Amino acid sequence: MKPQKPYRHRTLGSHRLHPETLAMSYGYDPKLSEGAVKAPLFMTSTFVFDSAQAGKEFFELAYGLRERRAGEDPGLIYSRINNPDLEILEDRLTLWDDAEDSLVFSSGMAAIATTIFAHVRPGDVVVHSEPVYGGSEFLLAHILPQFGVSRVGFAAGADAKPLADALEKAKKIGRVSVIYVETPANPTNDLVDIAACADAAKGLHAAQNFRPVVMVDNTFLGPLWQHPLSHGADLVLYSLTKYVGGHSDVIAGCALGSQAALAAVRGFRTILGTMCDPHTGWLLMRSLETLKLRMTEAATNAKKIADFLVTHPKVDAVHYLGHLPPQSPAGRLFAKQCLSPGSTFSIDVKGGEAAAFRFLDSLKLMKLAVSLGGTESLAEHPATMTHSDIPPVTQQRLGITPGMVRLSIGIENADDLIVDLTQALNAV
Repeated sequence: MKPQKPYRHRTLGSHRLHPETLAMSYGYDPKLSEGAVKAPLFMTSTFVFDSAQAGKEFFELAYGLRERRAGEDPGLIYSRINNPDLEILEDRLTLWDDAEDSLVFSSGMAAIATTIFAHVRPGDVVVHSEPVYGGSEFLLAHILPQFGVSRVGFAAGADAKPLADALEKAKKIGRVSVIYVETPANPTNDLVDIAACADAAKGLHAAQNFRPVVMVDNTFLGPLWQHPLSHGADLVLYSLTKYVGGHSDVIAGCALGSQAALAAVRGFRTILGTMCDPHTGWLLMRSLETLKLRMTEAATNAKKIADFLVTHPKVDAVHYLGHLPPQSPAGRLFAKQCLSPGSTFSIDVKGGEAAAFRFLDSLKLMKLAVSLGGTESLAEHPATMTHSDIPPVTQQRLGITPGMVRLSIGIENADDLIVDLTQALNAV
């Protein structure tokens, strides 16, 4: 555990404070920065040591040459290793997921790639849900094999059989070192049972004398609406660019979990240099203060828009979690695992790619752009944009249709957005 400091208390008397309250002050003491209410921006590459002995001890801890002493925080050395803004940000990122520790990265893909590379070795197999974000798919399909790491995919959904079949196939190839899950799946919104993945990892421990690390990309719903660590995941991954950043003006990522699960990842981040920069970290601290307000408003808007689209004659399907039948396997999994449907979902426009393109080109308020989770509403075409590296045959198998459009609903007035969607669908 991190040392207890006055600025790391999560309770007031016997009352446990909420993340939205702690986002204003947790991990920061104004007395350490001339009384500044907000943490200053520490734009420095290196830090002065009080003494040569202090520098020696800082490096011993940074490079794992000794165990951390009781109550000892890592000393500041160099901003590729640590920086005050990033340390405060990492403390605050643990709040919503109730994680022991976190690490921030220069992008979501930097977080995913660094974390996976820290936990795989040549001959290993990564078992992963499908579909996943296009960048993650490219990493799994084209980059990891260059280092002798194979992958076996399983279809996202409430059915446990695809996961079991994938694990049996993977065991014949090599050691299963990682179970990598994206839930809800991008862009189909199919769910994966995180607890079932954790149970499967425990079962593999006896079979291969090694327990795979369960990693969950929680970008679509987190950190407000789903908490994978509470369902047995070892590590949670985010593109902080999305909801946490929330203003489409930063690129960053993070990994959260126990200090033990993150130890190897921390070392890889230091040497690979995939750390976030201080200015981005400072901007993310600003964004965390309004995270609940933004995600709550966006989710409210998304429900109103999804309810409108589900009856529209030019829309074949609306892949919105709030429309899952409550007693269906997916509906029960949603109730167990998620706190809200969130605000990103896909629709299938009747008429395939040509119709989807006419719809996208006709939008006036919603922006035709990739990414999600910003204050503004965005729309994109997964088959030819974010997931274009997936072969068309595989896209069809995974439910990524030519007419699919992914919508990220922002915090504009929902009625205004419905007017925009109506006129764009009228152009189809």
